[in-house]
Formats: sequence, structure tokens, C-alpha cells
Amino acid sequence: MTTFATLLYDLDTASGILTITVNRPDKLNALNAATIEDIGTAFGQAQADAKVRGILLTGSGEKAFVAGADIVELAGLDVLAARRAAERGQEIFGRIEAGAKPVIAAVNGFALGGGCELAMACHMRVASSTARFGQPEVNLGLIPGYGGTQRLAQLVGKGKAIELLLTADMVKADQALSLGLVNHVVPQAELLDFCRQLLTRILGKAPLAVGLCLDSVNAYYDQQRHGYQTEAEGFARCFASDDFKEGTTAFLEKRQAAFTGN
Repeated sequence: MTTFATLLYDLDTASGILTITVNRPDKLNALNAATIEDIGTAFGQAQADAKVRGILLTGSGEKAFVAGADIVELAGLDVLAARRAAERGQEIFGRIEAGAKPVIAAVNGFALGGGCELAMACHMRVASSTARFGQPEVNLGLIPGYGGTQRLAQLVGKGKAIELLLTADMVKADQALSLGLVNHVVPQAELLDFCRQLLTRILGKAPLAVGLCLDSVNAYYDQQRHGYQTEAEGFARCFASDDFKEGTTAFLEKRQAAFTGN
């Protein structure tokens, strides 16, 4: 198993829940190139590991989930390097979003810039009451580069996304909830337990069906795919699965289903 310089990787084999923690507390967990590569490697490893059933992503400490990009590193990029960095970040964050295993971002503090983009790439977001969200790139003469302009509009709507992008306003947790940017807001001390409980509920469902739900929703936002067609194909695929047979049999027999993911 790979070890990481910028992340903690902790798999609870009993539950199948993997906790990935961005671990640069002295930098408020800011993203640099090495951290983004570690995130890509960690999620690739998790998707390939049958023991991993769901993923919880958070930040080290209580101040920040990820407070943004490493500005010192960004300031040293030229135009070509900046384009490559944006494309690489988009690719890695896109793989998180496209993964078949559910990912919850446990946002424990500031999620700004690249941190907000990383949280939005996860399938769900749960925020502590002290969390703050924002895309402040225009304050630096920049725009988001890791998919933020696209996912923010998907989550909160075009008009509000444009307002937040152009003003660089920071959004408190309760406002993020009302906008649809996060799914739940809980006290800081309850954040990780709440996320584990939510993942545990999801992991009690048929794994193939869970993955196909994620794929079908993502297809709606992908210009290269047809969402309704993807849904129909996924629906049909379920009928060939052992989990469908088990799920329907368990329902008729009035017992709890024992899904295997096959």
C-alpha cells in the first residue's frame, strides 16, 4: 500500500470505510501539486481495493478542510504550466466524482478555492457549523481552475454561482445548506461520526446499484453522454445481477437483504 507525504489513509476494514485526511495543518491543508497527486493516487488505490466500500474525505485539524491552493507555488507558474496544472486538477477531481464508491466530504473548516472545488467533486458534503466555503480566486486575478465554475453552477444554480464567483464572498455553513452546496450541517464534534453513520446507511444498499446511481446522475452533466440512456442501461444491468435477485427475494420474504456487489 502506498504511503503519502501529504495525506493520512486510514481504512476501517470492519466497515469498509476509508478516511482520507489532507494533512498539511501548518499550511491549513492548502493544495500544492504534490498534494493533488497524492489525492489522485489515494483515490485510485481506494477504487481498486475491494476492501474499500465508501470514502470519507476531510482535513487535518479543526480550522480547515482545505483553505485553498498553495499561493507561493501558483505564483511561480507560467502560462503553459498553469494550463497543465488546471487540466491535471480537473482530471483528478473528475475521477473522484466519477468513482463508483460513494465519497462524502466532511468539511471541518475553511473550504476555499481549490478546497471548495475538492469538496464539490465529492458526491456529498457534510459541513461542521464552523465551516466556510468560497471561491475567492478573483481577489488574486484568477478564476477557479479545478472545475469550480462548472460544479458550483450545478449545485447552487447559474445566477448564484456567478455572484459568488464574481464577489468572492465567503459562505457560512447554514447559508451553504440553504443554497444546496452542502447536504447537512452538524456540530464540529459530531462531524466525523455523522458522516460515518451516513456512509454506513449507504453501504447497506446494493453496491452495484449505488455505483450505477452515481454514474447516471453524473451522466446528466456530461456533454459526451446521454443521462436517460445511461439510466436505462444501468437499470437493465441491475436485472443481470445477483444483488437484484437477492434484493427482490429478501423483500418478498420480509427479511434484510445480504448484498454481495455481484
